[in-house]
Amino acid sequence: MKILILGGTVFVGRHLTQTALDRGHEISLFNRGQHNPELFPDVQKIKGDRDGGLDILAGQSWDAVIDTCGYVPRIVGASAKLLSPIAGHYTFISSISVYKDASRPGIDESFEVGVIADSSVEEINGETYGPLKALCEQEVEAEYPGKSLIVRSGLIVGPNDPTDRFTYWPFRASRGGEILAPEPEDAPVQIIDVRDLTEWTMDMIERKATGVYNATGPDYRLSMSSFLATCISVASVDTELTWVSKDFLASSDVSEWSDLPLWLSDVESAGLLATDVEKAISAGLTFRPLEETIDDTISWANSRDAGHEWRAGLDSKREERLLLAWRQYQVS
Repeated sequence: MKILILGGTVFVGRHLTQTALDRGHEISLFNRGQHNPELFPDVQKIKGDRDGGLDILAGQSWDAVIDTCGYVPRIVGASAKLLSPIAGHYTFISSISVYKDASRPGIDESFEVGVIADSSVEEINGETYGPLKALCEQEVEAEYPGKSLIVRSGLIVGPNDPTDRFTYWPFRASRGGEILAPEPEDAPVQIIDVRDLTEWTMDMIERKATGVYNATGPDYRLSMSSFLATCISVASVDTELTWVSKDFLASSDVSEWSDLPLWLSDVESAGLLATDVEKAISAGLTFRPLEETIDDTISWANSRDAGHEWRAGLDSKREERLLLAWRQYQVS
């Protein structure tokens, strides 16, 4: 197949490109050339900005297009409109954040998506991200009726993840010592290895599959305690977990999701880590062992520069201060 990837050099796009190449597909990348331009030297690279610079794609043709970097409806709509006559199938990488009510476990693809009061808003933040993604989906479906695949991914993890939202925990376990862990211990955790996501997505594209799919994992209930225990087991170092209460963390200005990745204290967001993915599993989505994802993530994290600036997680000194304060809090 001839496949155009919008993006293609950062995390999900990078893995999608490699997966497609490994399967023998002919790939073109369209992006601004600002991230990892040295990757994929033998691939056709079309340099441009999709916000006003799409015309460079006119006159060519592809069997399919994969949109890995669509966040603004106006821009996604323009991409889909230009490509609809020259690319037969459109895959849009979306997010489970599109759902209006994220408090309920078991969210499936039939649940209502969020809306934004002013559809012309293009600022992306915690409140607008999900509704804007939902509008992007609608733009794609309008230009590609019956010919689009919408992948609503959960937290995507694994090697080359620039967000550190998962990497923090395996890497922290590999450092050993006392680890601050957020209660409750039985809180659900959902993640998907980027390689599992991209392999399945390519399977779907090759079948010209259409429709909307939640895509996260695993295919069993994973709790925070079992996840962290697996991180410690894989790391194989002397480590101790200290479980800390939600009230203490809130009073200490510890931010959910960023300071402590995978921790959601707000019940209104609880469903984001307990999403129904049976439709995708029925369509062939499979998951590698969690131990493999953790081990590969640790190896990749260790390959980065020693001076890497972490984008999520507690730094060691703050963690030590919090653990000391927690002990004092318990006896007060």
